[in-house]
Amino acid sequence: MARGRLRIHLGAAPGVGKTYAMLQEGRRLCEQGADVVIGLVEPHGRRLTAALAEGLETIPRHTLVHRGTAFTELDLDAVLARHPQVALVDELAHTNVPGSRNAKRWQDVEELLDAGIDVVTTLNIQHLESLNDVVRQITGVVQHETLPDEVARRADEIELVDLLPETLRRRLVHGDVYPPDRVEGALTHYSRLGNLTALRELALLWLADRVEEGLQRYRAEHGITAPWETRERIMVGLTGGPEGETLIRRAARITARTPGSELLALHVVPGDGLTLPAPGALAGQRALVESLGGSYHQTTGEDIPEALLRFAEAENVTQIVLGASRRGRFSLLLRAGVGRRTIHGSGPIDVHIVTHEQAAGAASPRLPRPPRGTGPARLWSATAGAAVLLPLLTLVLTAVRDRVGLPGALMSYLLAVVVAALVGGTYPALATAVAAGLLADFYFTAPLHSLKVTRPVDIVALAVFLTAGWLVGAAAGAAARRTRQALRATSEARALSRLAVAIARGQDLPALLEQVRENFALTSLSLLQREPGHTAEPRWYVVASTGERPPERPYEGDLEAPIDDDLTLAARGHGLGGDDQRILAACAAQIGIAHTQGRLTRHAAETDTLAAAEHTRASLLLTASHDLRAPLRAAEEALVRLRPTSDGETRGIATARSAVRRATQLLTDLDDLSRLHAGALDLYLRPVDLDEALTAALDDLGTGGHTLVLRLPEQPPYVLADAVLLTRVLTALAADALRHSPPGAPPTLTAEARPGHLTIRITDGTDPDTESDGSRVDARADSLPLRLSRDLGEAMGGTLDHTTTGGAFSVTFTLPTAAHRIAPSPAGQ
Repeated sequence: MARGRLRIHLGAAPGVGKTYAMLQEGRRLCEQGADVVIGLVEPHGRRLTAALAEGLETIPRHTLVHRGTAFTELDLDAVLARHPQVALVDELAHTNVPGSRNAKRWQDVEELLDAGIDVVTTLNIQHLESLNDVVRQITGVVQHETLPDEVARRADEIELVDLLPETLRRRLVHGDVYPPDRVEGALTHYSRLGNLTALRELALLWLADRVEEGLQRYRAEHGITAPWETRERIMVGLTGGPEGETLIRRAARITARTPGSELLALHVVPGDGLTLPAPGALAGQRALVESLGGSYHQTTGEDIPEALLRFAEAENVTQIVLGASRRGRFSLLLRAGVGRRTIHGSGPIDVHIVTHEQAAGAASPRLPRPPRGTGPARLWSATAGAAVLLPLLTLVLTAVRDRVGLPGALMSYLLAVVVAALVGGTYPALATAVAAGLLADFYFTAPLHSLKVTRPVDIVALAVFLTAGWLVGAAAGAAARRTRQALRATSEARALSRLAVAIARGQDLPALLEQVRENFALTSLSLLQREPGHTAEPRWYVVASTGERPPERPYEGDLEAPIDDDLTLAARGHGLGGDDQRILAACAAQIGIAHTQGRLTRHAAETDTLAAAEHTRASLLLTASHDLRAPLRAAEEALVRLRPTSDGETRGIATARSAVRRATQLLTDLDDLSRLHAGALDLYLRPVDLDEALTAALDDLGTGGHTLVLRLPEQPPYVLADAVLLTRVLTALAADALRHSPPGAPPTLTAEARPGHLTIRITDGTDPDTESDGSRVDARADSLPLRLSRDLGEAMGGTLDHTTTGGAFSVTFTLPTAAHRIAPSPAGQ
């Protein structure tokens, strides 16, 4: 079955009309003959939206009960069973109620798409995971419901539902978005004009990037390499030299003259693919580029012009800015400079050559630098150079044969061997030495023009020459290998340190992945995480990605660097050698650390927010409890002064006094709970006799015909507890059991001594054979007396759990026993 198509109506803020646009699309498709149903629509009390939904078939919602409250969610099974052509599902980033099949609504939508059902949905820009921190900085609001960017990027169509911020604020004022009691708060906080403008810009930029991705994908699929000037992209090539700042500022001026253009800076790492020849200079130039609104990139390549043009074609660059060559005229005669070769292969891309103070002219010709290593290119270059140099040198030496003789010829040939060794290493030097020895024997030893050697001194001279040539070649090759290893180690350390610095600076995962991708010249890179609970057939989702067509599964990439069992790095691109794969694995480990740090940071931010909210709630409760004590005290005193005239009034006054006392006790419990959580409740742990604590608890229950069945051992052990708090806990648990026990069925308190602890179980008098009311049990388990008792018990080192047997509710309170039965003194010392 073909996968369904996903269409997203994207908005910058609530109220721009996403749901309305989704319903309009559903009506349009329905009029064209498509089978359209409403899976879930949230009109949020907006009359026009609700009216537009009328007439479309609606799948009834699924009801779930969570913590005693009923919620409605998308009935996924019903929609799958109905199997329409198109399903309208609102709020893609919504978090489902616990107990649903999937944790997120976008996972429900994935199942609909897998079943071949087209889905039209809505999404606000602030719910995208990559923009979550940006939205928090703009609005000051933490969005707890987020959507992985990859889910939105996989959509077949994304339509922006746009509205001017001023128009949206007018809709708020007219009550078209929120109820009247929420309008003022929205206008002065989240929906301020500046906030809405910034969110709108975020939505436009994010959608523009998706359009750009689609364009690049189309060009790649159709093999289009020529740049399309949909917008100007100016790229400046950086070498790390002192002319870099001049080139960057020149390119920035070109960019500023063209509205909508983009500035890119590229440094091509030669040879080993990771070496940074001037890290300090490059760091400063990178900072300059980013301060001017551009982006910095790195790539690798043996041939710099080819690497520049390859990157320019991949990024659809329209203009390239390069510096004039610093090489002298003599060097340029031997080989064309980077600028000339780039112009030769640029095609429709404009190339600007910018002069600077370090350009050629003042510099004198100099010898080429020693090579950093050998390879096939240098091997063939040395061989070709020797094939040209030896005949020319022989031609010159034969002309002055009578003056130089064999020693002079061998010294001249030794120079050629040294040059071959410097360029190509051991084997080209040895081959050059053998060829030079044969030429010297043929042209400079008697008999001439023969390989036969008659004089012993000539034999010794040729042998010494060959030995010297071999030693020079071996030394040069070993030096080249050591130099290459040293540069490799240095470049690896620099690459890892750059990544570590980027992580320390808090760069996001896409930027870190882009840095790794550019270092290794990969096409695309993805950080993939396994979804929990799918061990037989793992399901992966993209945490972050960069490049063209990033892999969405580990097996879709050409390379993989596992981080742990649930996290891996997958890449598309050319194969890497063993050393590069080792460094990629190290980079993957650092990316994994950055991902973990980001998760911990977000969790810490959420925890801080929840802690602040909890602190505010506790402060309000404490203030309210203090304010309510005086009215309750006055009410109780007024009830005491009343003189009843009948039995009915007597019972009524007694009931009212009991209710007032219970309300006072609840305020005391709230106060104690707040003090306990704030660490302000003093504890004095000492051996306590259970009999004395129970006697005090029964006294606190007061008169009124309370019946409590006690089942205690003959000599219960002393428990290690705070006597006052233990009495509070026993009183609260007993009162709760009495309150929920039916008439004539008293609760039971059973104490049982076990090694190291004492277990106290209080069971209400409800018949165990009756059917249990789940919502009532949950409400009772979350009640204030039970929560306070649990927290006080844990503060004293004990535990408190609840169980149900049919309709009977039991609370088990466990405390550690004291090592010795030591009776406390009357003064409590």
